Amino acid sequence: MTQAVRRPRSLINAVLNSDGKPHPLENTFVAVTVVLGLLAFVSSAFNNLHLLSSWSGLAGIFSGAYGQYISATTGERFLLIIGLGASAFGFFLGMAHGGLFGGLIG
Repeated sequence: MTQAVRRPRSLINAVLNSDGKPHPLENTFVAVTVVLGLLAFVSSAFNNLHLLSSWSGLAGIFSGAYGQYISATTGERFLLIIGLGASAFGFFLGMAHGGLFGGLIG
């Protein structure tokens, strides 16, 4: 009698797909939001990178908001909130350092 071999799930798979179902679209929004949030957060530390931090922060806010709208598990929502917070921080600091257009318009 053979039994099905259960392979161990990876940690990220266990967190994002905690209900046992794959969520490729939702997980993509999580990854995009976290990467954009990290980019906005790190680049906001430099005054001359305000264009990068403000635009990546704005894109991270929009992707995180839509990701929250379609999220299916608590793990996805947790990581989306982390990414949204970092995106918002980078966006607002980028706006304080020069804004979305940075003197290119007006």
